[in-house]
Amino acid sequence: MIASGTQILTQPGGARQLLRTRLTPNQIGLAWLGQAGFLLQTHSGRWVIDPYLSDYLANKYRNARYPHQRMMAAPIGAEELVGVDGVLCTHRHSDHMDPDTLPVLAAVNPRCCFVAPAAERDAALRAGIPADRAIWADAGQTHALGDGAQLHVLPAAHETLETDAAGQHRYLGYVLQLGAISIYHSGDTVPFASLVDELKRLRPTVALLPVNGRDETRRANGVPGNLTAAEAVQVCRQADIPHLICHHFGMFDFNTIDEADLRQTISTANGRRECIVPSVDTWYLLETESERP
Repeated sequence: MIASGTQILTQPGGARQLLRTRLTPNQIGLAWLGQAGFLLQTHSGRWVIDPYLSDYLANKYRNARYPHQRMMAAPIGAEELVGVDGVLCTHRHSDHMDPDTLPVLAAVNPRCCFVAPAAERDAALRAGIPADRAIWADAGQTHALGDGAQLHVLPAAHETLETDAAGQHRYLGYVLQLGAISIYHSGDTVPFASLVDELKRLRPTVALLPVNGRDETRRANGVPGNLTAAEAVQVCRQADIPHLICHHFGMFDFNTIDEADLRQTISTANGRRECIVPSVDTWYLLETESERP
């Protein structure tokens, strides 16, 4: 069954409060962790996507042109994210596959699985994903993650669709099916030819999409871009996704979008879709109102 009526309610307290909250079977809690990171929680399971909870990049790029200093503090420590069933990484960039976050999550969640692109196996292992708990994913696959969760894997185009020598995609998006609600996390992507058709087939309830855009200056300095806010709204409109939650802003000053401009773009472009600019100080309750076959 797929939820035909899902409401999203804003709740105070962020990820820490969500961890303390008991949910019913028709509810999902979602908390933004900054950048592309999210915590998802059901009545019986927890999943984390692309967590960047350290200063790894600030240390790596100290005194560089783009020093990667945080504009926001991590809203929660990796060691606090316990009881996690799965960690999903969309690609190898360290704000999505963080070498200072993943080993901590692995240590405090000894039964947790880790999903990462098969094309980036070596990078994932170096970043701290345990080999014996890894699920190596590629576009077109479906994986059962336990507790009834299913993961559908899509390609992503971080400006371009890239594959390794075996044809496996380096950038992925995920549709996580949690009961009647399914959540699409695009990873880092721009629009590409098959995206809307894939999303129409999978019919996600909510899309988590980057909105920091792209330009030649960033591209020339090794910083590939993403959807603009207007493109994110358009993807949801074309794929008939009723809810959009934006991400990939407010972390690094060279690779963000002004929040006032973001809100203005969304308010003028969203049509009948619900578009949320999240805060790390709140969490979001997704609740099904009815179901359709």
